[in-house]
Amino acid sequence: MPEKPVLVTGATGYVGGRLVPRLLAAGYRVRALGRSLNKLRHRPWGSHPLIELAQGDVMDAESLGQAAQGCWAAFYLVHSMTAAARDFAAADRQAAQNLARAAAEARLDRIIYLGGLGGADDPNLSEHLRSRFEVARILQSGAVPTTFLRAAMILGSGGAAFEILRYLVDRLPVMLTPRWVHTPVQPIAIRNVLTYLLGCLSHDETRGQTFDIGGPEVVTYRQLMDIYAEEAHLARRLVIPLPVLTPRLSSYWIHLVTPVPASLAQPLAAGLANPVVCLDNRIREIIPQELLDCRQTIRLALQRIEQQRVETCWSDAGRLTPPEWAYCGDADYTGGTVLSLGYRMLLKATLDEVWQPLTRIGGATGWYYGDSLWAIRGWADRLLGGSGLRRGRRHPIDLQTGDALDFFRVLEIEPGQRLLLLAEMKLPGEATLEFRLAALPDGVTELTQTARFLPHGLPGIAYWYGLDPFHKQIYPGMLRSIAAATGKPIMSGPERVG
Repeated sequence: MPEKPVLVTGATGYVGGRLVPRLLAAGYRVRALGRSLNKLRHRPWGSHPLIELAQGDVMDAESLGQAAQGCWAAFYLVHSMTAAARDFAAADRQAAQNLARAAAEARLDRIIYLGGLGGADDPNLSEHLRSRFEVARILQSGAVPTTFLRAAMILGSGGAAFEILRYLVDRLPVMLTPRWVHTPVQPIAIRNVLTYLLGCLSHDETRGQTFDIGGPEVVTYRQLMDIYAEEAHLARRLVIPLPVLTPRLSSYWIHLVTPVPASLAQPLAAGLANPVVCLDNRIREIIPQELLDCRQTIRLALQRIEQQRVETCWSDAGRLTPPEWAYCGDADYTGGTVLSLGYRMLLKATLDEVWQPLTRIGGATGWYYGDSLWAIRGWADRLLGGSGLRRGRRHPIDLQTGDALDFFRVLEIEPGQRLLLLAEMKLPGEATLEFRLAALPDGVTELTQTARFLPHGLPGIAYWYGLDPFHKQIYPGMLRSIAAATGKPIMSGPERVG
C-alpha cells in the first residue's frame, strides 16, 4: 500500500462521500479536499487515523495545488451542474485545467475521473455530457495519465437520478413525459461504480485508459419506471409521451414534483434524450465484480431508505459558506442591520431530553408548529426556484454539519448545546435560525431560539416586518411543541428575548 495519500476531490459529494470510507477501509491514506473543514470534520470518517482533511476548491488553483502536493493519485469527482446552465461548462473547464496543472506539479502517478457516457461525436449531445467529455480531454491531454470512467445513469439511494425516478413514480399515477422516455440507457449501481473507482488504484492496466462502465442490462426510462413501481408495490403508471415537452419544460416539472432543483434538473433532463449504452466492456475483465441489474439496484436502494441507512445524498454537495454577520453577536453589522427575533423557555428536563427532539426537526417530523404555514412557504419557495421543503433530510435523527434540512442547511452543530441553520430558501436577504441549550441548576434546561435576518434593501425590510405577526406565533409555538415532545413540564416561557 503506498505511503503517500490519495487525493479525493468532491469528498463531501454523493460519490466522494461514499468512496472515502471504502478507501480508508482498504488501507489507503486519504487526503479529502473540501471547501469547508468543518463540514469534512463532521463526516463519519472525519477523524479516521488514515484521513487528512484539506480545505480548498478546484476553482482555486493555489489551494488545489497545495492539496495535491505529497499525494500519489487523485480522484476527480466534482462537477458544476448546480451552477447556472450558461456557466457550468466554463466552470468545469477551468476546474479541470487547474487539476491537470496541480497534478503535473505534484508529479502524481495517475488521475481517475468519473464522467458520463454518450457519443463524443454526436452533434445532438447535451451540453452536460459534452462538458463531461471536455473535462476528460483536458485531463487526458495533461502530463499525468488519466483514467476516464464513462458511466451512464448511476442508481442508488440518495442519488439525484434515483430521487427523480422515485418521486415521479411515487407521486404521479399518470405521467406526461417527453419522447426520451423510450431512450435506451444502461444504469449502474452506485456500489458497482465505487468498486470500479477503487479498483483503478490497484490495477495499473487501467492507468490512462478510457472505459465504459454500466450494469448488466440495457433498458428504457419507461422500463425503469415500471420496475420501480413493481419494487415499491405500486400500480403500473400510465406514461404518455408528448413530443412538445422540451428538456427545459421537463426540468421545471421535475423541479415541482421532486426535490431536485431546476438548476440541476435542466442539464440532467437535456442528457436524457441521448442514448447512453456501453460500447466497451473491457473493464469487466480487469476489475471483475457482481453487477447488479436494475431490479436489484432499485430494491436495494428502497431497502436503504426504509432502514434509514442512506449513506450520502445528492444534496450533500455544495458550498457551505457561513455569513460573516452570523458570528458577530451584535445586531449592528458593518454590512447592514441584522434583524432578530428570539424566545426563551425553561424546561424541567436534562440537556439530552431537550436535544433529542431538536435532532429530529424538519423532514418527516416537520417544524413542530404551523405545518400548513411551513407547507405554504415551501411551495412558494419551490415556485420561485428554491428547494422548498421536499428536499427533506438525509437521516431522520442523525444530523451532520453541511446536511440539507428542508430549505435550511446545518451550518454548525454542537450536540447537546447548539444547532445553527442557514436558510437556503429564496429570500430578499440572508437568514439563520439558531437553537441554544444551557443547563441550569435543579435539572432545568434553558432553550433559546433566535431567528436572524440581514435584509437586502427595502424588499428585505418589508419581508421581515410583513411576516413579523406570523413569526411571533410560529416561534413560541415551536418551543411549546418541542417541550411537548420531551414529555417534560415547562417551568417558564416562552418569553421574548432580544
